[in-house]
Amino acid sequence: MANSEQHIADAALRDVGDMLVVDDISHIYGTGVSAHHAIDGLRFVVREREFVSIVGPSGAGKTTLLRVLAGLLAPTEGAVWVGGKRSTGVPEGMAMVFQDYSRSLLPWLTVEKNVAFPLKGTGRTAADRVEVVADALQEVGLAGFEKRYPWQLSGGMQQRVAIARALAYRPKLLLMDEPFASVDAQTREGLEDLVLSIRDRHDVTILFVTHDIDESVYLADRVLVLSRPPAHIVEDIRVDLPFPRDQIATRERLDFVQLRGRVARLVHGAPAEG
Repeated sequence: MANSEQHIADAALRDVGDMLVVDDISHIYGTGVSAHHAIDGLRFVVREREFVSIVGPSGAGKTTLLRVLAGLLAPTEGAVWVGGKRSTGVPEGMAMVFQDYSRSLLPWLTVEKNVAFPLKGTGRTAADRVEVVADALQEVGLAGFEKRYPWQLSGGMQQRVAIARALAYRPKLLLMDEPFASVDAQTREGLEDLVLSIRDRHDVTILFVTHDIDESVYLADRVLVLSRPPAHIVEDIRVDLPFPRDQIATRERLDFVQLRGRVARLVHGAPAEG
């Protein structure tokens, strides 16, 4: 193991409060003159139970970053550590919620079977799986919809099914890739508050990619602003707004307005790596 890798490994193992350590990761699509350098030298740490939003210009590599962290793409360079262990695939204790809920849910399965699907092969008994699924659906407000199919539900309800499926897995780290981009504003607000309540009840660490600057500030403890590709971190912004957050009162605060303005200026003026 290289010295830099050993240093990060030791640090991650020593500080048990670090849920996620991202060590100098880069990802390049393709080779030669057609190669696209999506992300470059990203380094940051996410503590246990932190909620971190990721924003940046369109095409900044936000989804690429999330897919590397989820083990769906191998980094071209660098390493990812989850819970003190170097990640070489899909990390144990990690779940992901995608933007396109209509494609992530299986239309031929009922709501309860969609939620139960990732529990197969986990060693849980059938009775335990039934209980976990029921609890997850209750938590996202879908008790009573167990026998429906995804196509019988609204977009917001389908995304709740996707969140319930992630919850049923009992993750320590939850990755969310623009999960509310396809729902209306009122539904979006309800889902935002649902995710905050889930973080509080389950002590889960959340990394949340969004294009919505207001949403990034409303939800997070920190906002990471990415540059244009090849993406690097322009600024890591601490959000010191009090909890619990409120859709009206929080957004009316002067410090909220100032933070969202700061993030917006960074996103719209984010440079490319030179």
